[in-house]
Amino acid sequence: MTTSRRDFVQLSILAGGAVGLGIAKKADAGTADVGTAPKQLKILVLGGTGLIGPPMVEYAIARGHEVTLFNRGKTNTQLFPDLEKLKGDRNDDLSAIEAEVKAGRRWDAVIDNTASIPRWVTESAGLLAGSADYYLYTSSISAYADHSTPGADETAPVGQISAEDEAKVLTNKDITGENYGPLKARCEAEARKAFTDERTCVVRPGLIVGPGDYSDRFTYWPIRIYEGGEVMAPGNPTDPVQFIDCRDLGEWYIRLVENGTLGIFNGVGPRSPMSVAGMLYGIRATVDNEISFTWVDADFLEENEVQPWMHMTVWVPPVGEYAGFSTSNIDRAIQAGLTYRPLSETTVATVDYWFSLSEERRAKAKAGCPRELEQKVLAAWHKKEEE
Repeated sequence: MTTSRRDFVQLSILAGGAVGLGIAKKADAGTADVGTAPKQLKILVLGGTGLIGPPMVEYAIARGHEVTLFNRGKTNTQLFPDLEKLKGDRNDDLSAIEAEVKAGRRWDAVIDNTASIPRWVTESAGLLAGSADYYLYTSSISAYADHSTPGADETAPVGQISAEDEAKVLTNKDITGENYGPLKARCEAEARKAFTDERTCVVRPGLIVGPGDYSDRFTYWPIRIYEGGEVMAPGNPTDPVQFIDCRDLGEWYIRLVENGTLGIFNGVGPRSPMSVAGMLYGIRATVDNEISFTWVDADFLEENEVQPWMHMTVWVPPVGEYAGFSTSNIDRAIQAGLTYRPLSETTVATVDYWFSLSEERRAKAKAGCPRELEQKVLAAWHKKEEE
């Protein structure tokens, strides 16, 4: 028997204390347990309405900070109607910020959530270096030169890109899977150049998940498991996975700002190493339906054109150049105050968000294994096992 959405939520409460449907959330804006910051800060957020922006801004407001947003005004425009919003474009229109700087405006901190092009950081950080005390740049785990070493920490080498190739990247449309990481590394360097290491913090998140995730990567698993039946599971059950709830990341950002934390941090989770089996069975614990997992090895998946990360989301076979993928060291981040909510809470919030989307949107998932392909590969796998 497949669970209803209502049953899903109630079972999830039992599994991890999480509540769906927006009834209650950990450390949401306006809740009593957030607490007021010892010092109210003026924070300029470059972005603020994407995935990590909303929970970050909500938490900042709840902590008593004064937040200003700078963005194009095109994403989630209904959010934060009472906040000051400066409208512009990182690519070619910083005039709103320029006017504020010229007028003598100052901020305690800048949080840069949107730049993947070094020129954007050069221009914005350069413009704000004399008008803000602190710069937090959102980089990426992809900034590392390779992922072949398990347990690598923040001292691992980052990717490189030539000046000629960098110059070819004029807008986000010019960013590819090959140049994204090196571009992020260059953005880091530009932030640290403008604000110096004494005023800069760099966070390198991995896969960011949870409510608001428009990539549908992590979302595939809660929804597929919610649907029940025979679920194709990838590779070896012990293969590692890493991800982080957008709310954990966003709220941590504000604590980093409050503490003036400096340095570079891997912003991934969970706190303890997690296998793909741990993730899938953790999600499974939040439903009560007829379901089974069939583990299909990585070679067979590849032979049948099932792609890691895009079809079998969150997961990449930990071999060769990806031997260290999803094993990034997070000791420094934990020491700097990064905390994690239970997987069950992330699962419930993700399902809740998914069902809040239009039926048309849900019919066009951006990631995950199409059901026809899953059934085809499962049938072939069972046939192979019978031979």
